[in-house]
Parts: sequence; C-alpha cells; structure tokens
Amino acid sequence: MSFLDLVKKRQSDRAFLDKPVETDKLDRIIEAARLAPSACNGQPWKLIVVTDPEKRHKIADAATSKMLSMNHFSKQAPVQIVLIEENSNFTSTVGGWMKNKHYPHLDLGIVASHICLAAADEGLGSCMLGWCDEKKVRKVLEIPSNKRVMLVILLGYSNQPLRDKNRKTTEEIVSENKY
Repeated sequence: MSFLDLVKKRQSDRAFLDKPVETDKLDRIIEAARLAPSACNGQPWKLIVVTDPEKRHKIADAATSKMLSMNHFSKQAPVQIVLIEENSNFTSTVGGWMKNKHYPHLDLGIVASHICLAAADEGLGSCMLGWCDEKKVRKVLEIPSNKRVMLVILLGYSNQPLRDKNRKTTEEIVSENKY
C-alpha cells in the first residue's frame, strides 16, 4: 500500500468491534510513535497505553460530555493511548521562546499522527480525543499534577465503513510563492 493510500484509509472511527488488539500490533504502533520526529529531538511526550477495562471506562467517562454529546462511543475501544506533554530539551525550549512557538504541541501532533497512521497500517481504527477532564484522567492514571494530558487516542478494530474524506480543495489550501 502506498503512503497516500494509507492516508486515505485512515479516518476517525467512532464504533469498534468487541475484539482485543494483538500485542504485536500495539508494539509496532508504539515503535512508530517512538520514532516520530520532534523539534531538536526533544521528544516531549510520555505515552500511557491503557488496556485495563476498569481504567479505560473511567477515562472514557472523563472524555465524555453529555451536554455536548461528545465521545459517547469511547468505552468501545479496547485500547487508549494517553499522550502526556513532557518538558522538551534545552535547545527546543530556548528556540521556542525565541520564536514564540510552543514546539511540544507541534511535536505531540506529529506523534499522534504517527500513532493513527500506524494503526491504520495494522488494520485498526483510531480516533483522537482532545476533549477530556484532565484532572480525572490524571487521577486514574496517577499522572503528576504538573503534567498536561493532551490527547486520548482510541484504538481498535473499526465497526465503520471507510468514508469519503470531506476536505477543502487543493486550490483552497495551497498557494505558490505567495500567500
């Protein structure tokens, strides 16, 4: 499969089969995340793989909003990967300060993409959840209070068909040699 085919295959899945994810597949997904690039090789992340059903359900509750009808499907996924923002290295931190950019947020986006694309390559569905009650997630996973929970990524065998991508046209998002 070409890379473009893989990108077309990846989607945000919101329904999962009641089927566990094999350890070897999960290991390859984590290896793809470990190899993700980051500013000045700072690697400002910690990944917590959650497979324990009780903890998964508590995290799913923390990521669900009844008022906004968000993430109600999150209990179905057999695996959650919680992305924690860690401190970056000196060079990335100074560079970010000088350029008024917080590189760890960019880096976490890159590692999240690696996880989701690797999952698609393994035949798994994924969904990134940015909405969660950080305090509750920190409590369930014993994360120090000075750490940020940035994303919860759901992984599992999708129970949804591949959907067409609803994206802007190339002309709407790309220009050449000027804005």
